[in-house]
Amino acid sequence: MSTEYNIPKTNNKRIAKNTLMLYMRMMFSMLVSLYTSRVVLNMLGVEDYGIYNVVGGFVAMFSLISNSLSASTGRFLTFELGKGDMQRLKQVFSTSLTIHAILAVAVLLLAETIGIWFLNERMTIPTVRLHAANWVFQASVFAFMMGLFSVPYSASIVSHEKMSFFAYLGIFDVLMRLGVVLFIAYSPWQFDRLIIYAMLLVGVSVIWQLANMVYCSRHFQECKLQFAFHSDNWKEMSSFAGWNFIGCTAGLLKDQGVNLLLNLFMGPVLNAARGVALSVNTAVGSFVGNFMAALSPQITKSYAAGEYFYMMSLVERGARFSFYILFLLALPILFETEFILTLWLNDFPPHTVNFVRLILLLSLSDVLSNTLITLQNATGKIRDYQITVGGALMLNFPVSYLCLKIGCVPESVFIVALIVSVLCLILRLLFLQRMVQLSVKQYLYNVCLNVLYVSLMAALIPTLVYFQMEEGWVRFLSIIFCCVVCSSLSIYFVGCSISERKFITDRVRVMKKRIIG
Repeated sequence: MSTEYNIPKTNNKRIAKNTLMLYMRMMFSMLVSLYTSRVVLNMLGVEDYGIYNVVGGFVAMFSLISNSLSASTGRFLTFELGKGDMQRLKQVFSTSLTIHAILAVAVLLLAETIGIWFLNERMTIPTVRLHAANWVFQASVFAFMMGLFSVPYSASIVSHEKMSFFAYLGIFDVLMRLGVVLFIAYSPWQFDRLIIYAMLLVGVSVIWQLANMVYCSRHFQECKLQFAFHSDNWKEMSSFAGWNFIGCTAGLLKDQGVNLLLNLFMGPVLNAARGVALSVNTAVGSFVGNFMAALSPQITKSYAAGEYFYMMSLVERGARFSFYILFLLALPILFETEFILTLWLNDFPPHTVNFVRLILLLSLSDVLSNTLITLQNATGKIRDYQITVGGALMLNFPVSYLCLKIGCVPESVFIVALIVSVLCLILRLLFLQRMVQLSVKQYLYNVCLNVLYVSLMAALIPTLVYFQMEEGWVRFLSIIFCCVVCSSLSIYFVGCSISERKFITDRVRVMKKRIIG
């Protein structure tokens, strides 16, 4: 039921290669992170785990400005690469480096004044753990500043599509974090585990950022450590970042803002439940994140080069296949959430089961907008878009506050986010219809209706199995088998076009020949 597109083979190979490299990293990272999440929860305890999540999330609130500049940096670097203008590329990088260095100092001042006051006076943290929370705060601020300064370097790696280095460095990062967890969990020395855990993770972050900077300086002409200020670039980037600031504010209020609301109304135990749910969602969502990391530069470059037909094919196919990837992994978890959490953690905070299910449904909704956001940023014209869509996204915070204030269950904040997500998808389509003549009707048919059919067909048999069998290993394994088979068949026969089915069949034949050979 999808429109047929002819996509250049060289670009297909680049996207496929980059996606494969990122998946290799992701598979390893996911296995390790699922193990370390369990160890960390047991090691710190529910209360300290909740403190670490909410304090680290509060520091992330300072990324309000940096996220808008990061999006600006990535967009302009990728755009100039698509146009092939090396001089402009160097100017964009040096200007971005200067801006981020200034911003790092500004964040430090804000954190050490407003941040310290809010942490000690307003957040719900047990008095006996306030000292440890302050250590976590300082560690998070330092790690954030290092990450802020290295944003232009990370953006350059993605813009140049050098995903092999990105993958290898990611594996190294995961191994270092695993070493930190094992050291703290099995160390014979007595110390405050929460404090040492936060400090050691800072060291891991610093090593990761320095490796990024060294690689870029050696491999990319534009990535030289020089602070320069080009007024023309500053005007363009600041205008883009300024309007993008609205969207970043909305995103942070949706995530970390709501996390703070849960802390203020419910306490750190609910933050721990949300932290566990986010761990599951991050592990599953990393599949889509890797796919989008490989796809996004191609969308921006195709727009810069004027290849609009190819660009639209990437937008539609990227949205559909992002959903398929996430759906394949999310469906069995949605059915067997409680069994998986019990198997993984043995004991977990209240509301975790519902949090996991709702946050996965929210991710399935959000993923349909990923390529639309990339396309909108590629145009560089985001003022009206951010005012409207960002304004709608900001509804998450006040509506969630009202729900908690009147005594609604904690799950209500995720239901609010899900409704707002659908609203924002509709608004994005309407804006792109005006900006790049995107056909709303065609997108709804080729993408939204497509994934709805696929989801309903795939969930039918697993639903029957779920209600007919008792909870346990037999039902768990049966659900996984049914979900994988039904989802795969539904995606192949209902979701894919004729050319896509032919491509998949050819790839399977090639792999089969290689295995047999």
